[in-house]
Formats: sequence, C-alpha cells, structure tokens
Amino acid sequence: MSFRSRVDKKLHKKEKKYETERLMKEKRSEEYEALEEVFDRSTLMLIYEFLNKGTISEIHGVVKAGKESRVYWAKNEKGEELAIKIYLTVSAEFRKGLLKYIEGDRRFKGVRRDTRSLIFAWALKEFKNLELARSAKVRVPKPVTVKNNVLIMEFVGKNGVGAPSMKELRPKNPGRIYEILMDYLKRLYCKAELVHGDLSEYNIMIWRGRPVLFDMSQAVLLSHPMADFLLHRDLSNLNKFFSRLGVKVLSNEESYRMVTGHGKA
Repeated sequence: MSFRSRVDKKLHKKEKKYETERLMKEKRSEEYEALEEVFDRSTLMLIYEFLNKGTISEIHGVVKAGKESRVYWAKNEKGEELAIKIYLTVSAEFRKGLLKYIEGDRRFKGVRRDTRSLIFAWALKEFKNLELARSAKVRVPKPVTVKNNVLIMEFVGKNGVGAPSMKELRPKNPGRIYEILMDYLKRLYCKAELVHGDLSEYNIMIWRGRPVLFDMSQAVLLSHPMADFLLHRDLSNLNKFFSRLGVKVLSNEESYRMVTGHGKA
C-alpha cells in the first residue's frame, strides 16, 4: 500500500470517527430533550449528577414505560449495561396504592405522606428489597444506587433489549423453572424475610435459561400485616400459570408450607 493510500485510509477513519461522535452527540441531545419533556428539573439534575460522577456515561431510550415509572437503557464508563428506573410524580390514586405497602414497614415509619416523599420512599424501598434479595442469593437485577426518585440497577438483557418475561416467552423447561422459583420464594421468605407481593408471569424474566425476579418495590417484610396474604397470592399466581403449562404443581397449601416451613397455611 502506497504512502498516499495509507494517509487517505487514516483520514477516512478519522472522518468516520468524528461523524460517529457527532451522531452520538445528536442522539444524546435528542434523548435529553425527551427526558426534559417528561421529568421535572430536580429529576434532570439528578441524571446530570450521575453523569458527572461517572455512575452512568450514556443514556439511551425508554425500554419500559408505565403509569408509575419509566425505565431507560444506559451504560457506565466500563460499558456495562444499566437500567435507570425513574419514578414519576403520579396521581393520587397511585399514591393511595403505595400507602398500604409502606405503612406497616418498620423501615419507613417516619416517612411523610406527601406524594414526593412517598415516591422517594418507594424508590428506596425497591433498592433495599433488591439488596435483601441478592443477599439471599435470589436472582434480581443488581442494585447500583438510588437517590430520590431515580434508581439505577443492572440491565437484564443485551444491547438495550430486555430479557423477555414469562408472559412474553414461555419457558423452555417449565417444570425446572417452577422448582427454581419455589426455591427463590423460600430464600426470600427464610433468608431475606421478604415476600415479593406482586409475583406473576408478567414480572419474572427468563435470562440465560434461569428466572430473574423484578419489580421489587412492593415487596414487604414478614413483619408487615399484609405479608401472609401477599404470599398466598404470589403462590396462587405461580401455581395457576405453571399448571396451564402442564407442570404438576403443588397445591397452594403445600407450596405455602414448603416456602415458609410452617405446619399450616
């Protein structure tokens, strides 16, 4: 290859690099504009704070949008994929729904009842529940940090595509997945002293052949007055789903005894 050809090739690479960087900057600008349309100034300042600290280095589009929160795909400085869950300032109806899970939780005895304080407590609650679940060796997204209404955690999936829920993609080995999930519930109950509280095929992902529990914000401690009721509901949901897939499931009473170790349901 001639000297001229080598120079031309290097220049072409540089031009391509600059064009890529320009497009990325434009894309980021579009993403920030999209953020600004949805979130208030304090939330945006939190995002910029995480960017400045290096907790996140890139933030991309929405991967999940609901009435209560939005989840964005992001990366850190190492290129590891992250999920940024931003809780919205929501309606009075959702605020009322939060109260029954927060009241009775000894970790949040002093929380104020205004909407913003409840949302901040809700985000912190999910972060703490994820930590407890992981300490019990239950597969959940790894929590990274939380502040106010912004929770950053591991992204379960690849290249911005989230792992499918069981509702979206039937497990290849449903009998084995059922056994793993029952073991997860037992670990949650006996080691983390938690009950998920809203477990169903909609919030269990299958990633690399194994289940991952998510949406842990409503999970309650065993001391919560609703814990027993919520555990029965979780077990009933799982048993109904897997029985439809042809799995020979335990009865609700048997599964309750297996998870809790109690003699009677």
